[in-house]
Amino acid sequence: MSRKWINLLVPIISIVVGFLAGAIIMLVFGFDPVAGYKALYQGAVGDAYRIGETLRAATPLIFTGLGFAVAYTAGFFNIGLSGQALCGWLASVWIGLLLPDASRWIVLPLAIIAGIAAGALWAAIAGLLKAFFDASEVIVTIMLNYVSVFVTDYLIRYVLTDRADKTPAVGANATLRLGWLSELTNNSRFHLGFFLAIIAIIAVYIFMTRTTLGFELKTVGLNRHAAQYSGMNAKRNIILAMVISGGLAGLGGVMNGLGEFGNIFLMNGVAPAIGFDGMAVALLGGNNPLGILFASILFGGLKSGGTMIPLVAQVPTEIVSIVTAIIIFFVGSAYIITYFLDRRKKPKLSNTEIITQGGDD
Repeated sequence: MSRKWINLLVPIISIVVGFLAGAIIMLVFGFDPVAGYKALYQGAVGDAYRIGETLRAATPLIFTGLGFAVAYTAGFFNIGLSGQALCGWLASVWIGLLLPDASRWIVLPLAIIAGIAAGALWAAIAGLLKAFFDASEVIVTIMLNYVSVFVTDYLIRYVLTDRADKTPAVGANATLRLGWLSELTNNSRFHLGFFLAIIAIIAVYIFMTRTTLGFELKTVGLNRHAAQYSGMNAKRNIILAMVISGGLAGLGGVMNGLGEFGNIFLMNGVAPAIGFDGMAVALLGGNNPLGILFASILFGGLKSGGTMIPLVAQVPTEIVSIVTAIIIFFVGSAYIITYFLDRRKKPKLSNTEIITQGGDD
């Protein structure tokens, strides 16, 4: 079987296995898996409102998934997507609050750019340390996640508010929500950010497959020393990969700040889940922009549909987390699936054929 087909089958098999395992677990604990998955389906795409909520939940995951894919292609494991998304979330809301009376055509682009810049600058710290000191980007970005959470909580409580747990909501001039989109989806929180995510998918695909810089990032990811020997600036490309990754993650945070919530609130020591979910989405999508789109919609459906399971089927909502975890496990253990897909029974050769092949050699 060709590698192309294997790469396509691994996520599909992972999803199927995840849902089968979820069904078995429901049966073991006395729940009806048919009713559970029916409720999940209805909660994800049952009507226009549910579809809008699914796409809304998928939107930030597209950005963080793309951010992880860019860094991974360049050979880096960016664990700091959550912290970078949080920086983008904070910066975008801050701009919206600073300019409550300015034109939407000014405030909204400024807030989005601020979110991109904040995420990019936060990721650049890890990129610089990796490029010049060969520091592990995994450790550095994990530590930066904690720093971003506690700095953000401090700024919310003592700078943006007077000891409040959340900031005021941004005005209509700084929101990604549009009235006609909400009406189209029966007053869901679906917003303009989804269309920006589609643009980002196209842009990342073109950048990684049709530009010189994209080719250089891939080369650095394959062999940093070979890239350096061939004349490429490996240090610059390391930093660039992390900056682009962080900027995309920052956009994921913007989707939360200006799209879903309209403000920012205390994290209480916990980084946003969209960063870690974005990593899972990228792995499930094979780090391919189109694959990331479908994987994000799947995860968005699991999140929005999961709220219906306990209400309709009396199945604990934690079953969705179990299904998601199993899917991620099998994607992460892709070599297991690959092993079985590669096992093909070869016809036994007759003695005459063995002698003939030996003679040909």
